[in-house]
Amino acid sequence: MSTDNHQKISVEHLRRDAFLYVRQSTLRQVFENTESTKRQYGLRQRAVALGWAEERVIVIDTDLGQSGASTDREGFQHLVAEVGMGHAGIVLGLEVSRLARNSMDWHRLLEICALSATLICDEDGVYDPAHFNEFARRIGGKKGWVHIASGPLTDITPAAAMKVPTIWVNRTKAELPAGAKKPTEEVKTLLEAAKLLGL
Repeated sequence: MSTDNHQKISVEHLRRDAFLYVRQSTLRQVFENTESTKRQYGLRQRAVALGWAEERVIVIDTDLGQSGASTDREGFQHLVAEVGMGHAGIVLGLEVSRLARNSMDWHRLLEICALSATLICDEDGVYDPAHFNEFARRIGGKKGWVHIASGPLTDITPAAAMKVPTIWVNRTKAELPAGAKKPTEEVKTLLEAAKLLGL
């Protein structure tokens, strides 16, 4: 673990618990992709190496075999609640960067992490969502992070609060409702969004 990772961890972080979120999308993946599950549980030792006592590392694995699209993910909701109450010093998970790019739920969780001074750790390292420039580089690479939004109030407004640029795919030419933030760009189709990004 690099010195840079350790420098981000304060005494205050270590006073709180470390939460390891373990998931696989289907039961089939749980049984067939055992290496991924093993790597996820292995992040527990990473938390210990970063300074957390073993008894302060809380493993949440009740969502194993549940799709990320499911709205009834007890484990994920428990994680969000713990972070929101300020109980988490760090959240560990496999491929957090990918999850943040592709899931609005993770996007919102990371916003709560930023507000509650909770660090994030995946296999690539430790980072602080409160420091947007570092965060954007980590999850968006050199091009930065752009959120593809489907709804003004549920997507664009929370992204704007984090100063994340948005592309609204407005297929129905809907008007922006009162209180909604204006997107950075607006397109009619995902193909137009891809062209705008140079993909």
